[in-house]
Amino acid sequence: MNTIQLDAKQPSIRGRLRVPGDKSISHRAIMFGAIGNGKTVIRNFLKGADCLSTISCFKKLGVEIEEKKEEIIVNGKGWDGLKEPASILDVGNSGTTTRLLLGVLAGRPFHSILIGDSSIAKRPMSRVADPLRNMGAIIDGRENGQYTPLSIRGGKLQAIDFTMKVASAQVKSALLFAGLQTDGITTIMEPVPTRDHTERMIRQFEGEVDRNESAILLRGRQNLSNASVDVPGDISSAAFFMVAAAITPNSEVTIESVGLNPTRTGIIEVLERMGAYIQVEPDNTGESEQKGSIVVKSSDLKGIEISGSLIPRLIDELPIIALLATQASGTTIIKDAAELKVKETNRIDAVVNELTSLGADIEATEDGMIIHGKSTILGGKVKSYGDHRMGMMLVIASLISSDTIYLEGPEAIKVSYPEFFQDLETLTK
Repeated sequence: MNTIQLDAKQPSIRGRLRVPGDKSISHRAIMFGAIGNGKTVIRNFLKGADCLSTISCFKKLGVEIEEKKEEIIVNGKGWDGLKEPASILDVGNSGTTTRLLLGVLAGRPFHSILIGDSSIAKRPMSRVADPLRNMGAIIDGRENGQYTPLSIRGGKLQAIDFTMKVASAQVKSALLFAGLQTDGITTIMEPVPTRDHTERMIRQFEGEVDRNESAILLRGRQNLSNASVDVPGDISSAAFFMVAAAITPNSEVTIESVGLNPTRTGIIEVLERMGAYIQVEPDNTGESEQKGSIVVKSSDLKGIEISGSLIPRLIDELPIIALLATQASGTTIIKDAAELKVKETNRIDAVVNELTSLGADIEATEDGMIIHGKSTILGGKVKSYGDHRMGMMLVIASLISSDTIYLEGPEAIKVSYPEFFQDLETLTK
């Protein structure tokens, strides 16, 4: 792994920027383009490592995908256009690719093998594999199909009524992809609402999916069309600059054309409740995904509790929220977030270890953390654990550190934000 030097006491950050396309939507646009009929054009696609893994897998499944500078063109031929791969499907570091692809492959009458990197090999897949087995797919792998490599032989599926024990958009989406291939109606009960990009994209590709309170109902055997997908900026990427502006003195940042899907805007609610100056200016274009501009200025912050139904709306932002909390007066409590343990790394332990080493007063709990502010961020040696969100959080910490920070593993950031360092530099000039 590489190590980079992050000098202390950066200037205030000011300016405007557009963050890369939303990672979740980029993944799904490729998948729906592949199973739809006709040419799908995707603009502002995130060309990070995870989404490129999704493209690679679908190319191996026989889908024609053209990668141009400004556009990705997917030539879909429907479900039957997917063919048995001649080689192993390598998902890289992408949990989204792994879990959603399992749902796609569950109904295909051929055999596939999925493998990923060392991080993926530690992430549990039984939460997706078990309900897919109940629908009729044959899935095996390490420890009874709990971990990659995974072998899947798809075929005729039965619709399922499934109650999710843990709120997970990836599990929900995998079952929706499988449900599209059944003869009946698949019903999924969510404990709390999770990001709904898959449901929105089903409709965008001229399919039908309904929601009745906490139940999602999907009729099978739907033939999807093609679409033009303009991917909004990723609010999970924008969160790093939102927090940077809030905690760095004399700062103001405007992030343009960023996604404002209500199932993803928990970071905005947290900043508002902590007392940050934040303005949201929606751009009501009538597209399936809302977007707009967000303005954040440096602010005096206070500690809050973050829990319950808010957690799924900001699960990926919790590492940078922990840093935000170190600069707030009082105590911030994060709970109901045990899902952090099964991300690219155990993000509870990773966040607590690295921020503690930088002088923060933070402790781990079984399902979250407790942060006592306000702390002075010191210098020192830290590591990303190969986790892109950990890496970016620690870079933002260097903006307010009293001494130099040395970050091991900055290359992980390229997974979701290849231009992160260039964009940060434009705001610190």
